[in-house]
Amino acid sequence: LGLMSKYVMKYTYPEMPTISVFPDGETIPLWRDRQKNYRELARFSKKDAESYLKFAELAAGYLPLVTGGMFSPPAPVGAMYAMMDQSREGRAMFQTMPKSGYDIITEWFENDRVRLHLLRIVSEHLVGPEEKGTGLGLFVFLAFLEQYGIGVPVGGSGTLTRALAQLLEDNGGQVVTGVDCDRVIVSSGRATGVHAKDGREFMAKDAVVGAIHPHDIGAFVAGIDPQVAQDAAKTEIGANCVFTIHAALNEPLKFKAGDHVGKAMMIELLPPRLDDLREHFDDLRYGRMPRARLVGLGSPSNLDPGRAPPGKATMHAWDYCPYEHPQGGHEAWDTRKKEFADSMLDHMGGFIANLTPANILAHHDDTPLDMERTSSSFRRGDIHGIAPNAYQSGAHRPTPELGNYTVPGVERLYLVGPFQHPGGGVIGAGRATAIKMFDDMRLNFDKIAAK
Repeated sequence: LGLMSKYVMKYTYPEMPTISVFPDGETIPLWRDRQKNYRELARFSKKDAESYLKFAELAAGYLPLVTGGMFSPPAPVGAMYAMMDQSREGRAMFQTMPKSGYDIITEWFENDRVRLHLLRIVSEHLVGPEEKGTGLGLFVFLAFLEQYGIGVPVGGSGTLTRALAQLLEDNGGQVVTGVDCDRVIVSSGRATGVHAKDGREFMAKDAVVGAIHPHDIGAFVAGIDPQVAQDAAKTEIGANCVFTIHAALNEPLKFKAGDHVGKAMMIELLPPRLDDLREHFDDLRYGRMPRARLVGLGSPSNLDPGRAPPGKATMHAWDYCPYEHPQGGHEAWDTRKKEFADSMLDHMGGFIANLTPANILAHHDDTPLDMERTSSSFRRGDIHGIAPNAYQSGAHRPTPELGNYTVPGVERLYLVGPFQHPGGGVIGAGRATAIKMFDDMRLNFDKIAAK
């Protein structure tokens, strides 16, 4: 599409995407280089370091199978399993898929700090470490890390949005913001436009594309099969929500564990025990406020200095919490926001020498309730739209009937969003919907995308 060349988008790829920091100042970096990771893990366990090499090699073998279906419409579940059953590698992957991240990591590694380091990566996908059906998570992450790295957009994530908007406008499109739509206009079984809450109607020449939460699709689409709407409304929303802090700093962060920590894109402040991580997600599963903090953070200005004035810095931090605050429900977040943010900053102060009121010039905090208000996709604060459970994945995300990005019985209505395959995150998920649309319209996707 020319986003990098014509619209001057640029990404930087840090050689150390993540690092784990323990309360005693010990660290375990995770590098893009496999041999560097071997040497890091060997400091804790030579056996685990050897296991890591085998694990990484197996992950690299899985990568083509995973990427083949990640950015295109997913194969039917039955067909996918049948294909996997045709090879030794596929059968091994099939055995891995039903397991949890905890199952896989404790099977392969023995040192608790190595286990904690790797298990934290799995939980970054907003799944508990013992959630069954998440076993492939670490394989996929490590393989992607080695092959592609993790890109940091120069100038911030907004550069992608601006480039896409400019691309649309340059090709005759119009970007209209600040409009809430309440239904899809359907005529003779075909989507022909959308109706806005302010009464305006926006008509479509070829198709309607909508990020319609599955819980809303029955109300949004007239004439939808009632069973399809009922099944969509039953999709499960995740229990693991995120609380975020965005801060402007007077000077860059000074980590007690050393300056090398600030070179990572994601910095995981880990608890002392593996069971602390497990208990954190147990608390969330039962709707309790976790007893301890599990903070991740980054300082984007360390990797992209243009995001802050000379000598200043930025910080983004996150922790997990329930949507329903134990003391007053979800509405209590408006009055409890500062309390939770202060607890995060206090916890981070144990790892960062200069995270003081004098250094924090200002900060903006978002609770799960704020995120729900930001977008109807983030129902109950779930930024994945619906839980990334095994039964809500692939061609069954969000449901088997809606997993092909279309609504049965309504032509030219296409679905996008974190509740569709491949799920949440800034990963180019809309590409699969575009491929489906191009196929239906008998257009050559590869030819147009290559322009």
